[in-house]
Amino acid sequence: MLDSARRSAPFDRERLDEIIAAHKNRAGALLPILHDIQAEFGMVDDATVPVIAEALNLSRADVHGVLTFYHDFRRQPAGRTVVKICAAEACQAAGGRRLQAAAERLLGVPMNATTGDGAATLEPVYCLGLCSVAPAAMVDGKLHGRLSEDRLTTIIEEAIR
Repeated sequence: MLDSARRSAPFDRERLDEIIAAHKNRAGALLPILHDIQAEFGMVDDATVPVIAEALNLSRADVHGVLTFYHDFRRQPAGRTVVKICAAEACQAAGGRRLQAAAERLLGVPMNATTGDGAATLEPVYCLGLCSVAPAAMVDGKLHGRLSEDRLTTIIEEAIR
């Protein structure tokens, strides 16, 4: 998990250039660059798209398309705690929708949103690889399986303290 200081790190062009330079000459450099930008700044700011495109000799549309295709890339800052509820079929069949609803009630925000105080971001994820212990969630990078609404509530409450 990133500490909260790095999650809210301001956009830094010099650091962006360092990240791009570290991967620029690799085959398939775009994804590693986007991952490193998000790890460093907590999100991939739209202002990085033309910089990346120029460095990799891609169109802005190509970079934007990859950025928006993958659900794990954020274009807005995340909350201090990130709650991902599995929305894949196995988890849905085992009560995943009830977990989503419980998390939405607890945090007071719908899926794909961050609480007003920045305490938590709630997101769907489409498979955590825990189908045999569904329903599952990931809270701040830690996996949890065989979840009930009560257990998920406890995990979230402990994480946002």
